[in-house]
Amino acid sequence: MGGVVFLSHLGCSRSMAAQLEENGCSRQSSPTAGDSDSEVGDAARHKLESLLNRNMRIEMTDGRSLVGCFLCTDRDCNVILGSAQEFLRPSDSFPGREPRVLGLAMVPGHHIVSIEVELESVASPQYL
Repeated sequence: MGGVVFLSHLGCSRSMAAQLEENGCSRQSSPTAGDSDSEVGDAARHKLESLLNRNMRIEMTDGRSLVGCFLCTDRDCNVILGSAQEFLRPSDSFPGREPRVLGLAMVPGHHIVSIEVELESVASPQYL
């Protein structure tokens, strides 16, 4: 992937909305105590919607990286990637970074260490 934007360290100990709020999803106005959850949720939802169909790299706890098109997520921070490729961590027995084509892949949220979004993918126009 060319240039990338660091998106988030996703752990599932807190809600995804709170994590996205901490990582740059700002609120439009300062909320009162009663509506802060809905505003944080709306900001997180808009952030996730802006990333749909974008290319991203997901680093996993076991050292593998998956690169693919972000299709969806759920409350448990699981991520679905389309046209995914798996890259193994280089080692003495396996020095190359030859990808393995997976196609459609589900990444469990508790295995996600970080997510990077491709800059060109963020800047390109959306197609229907």
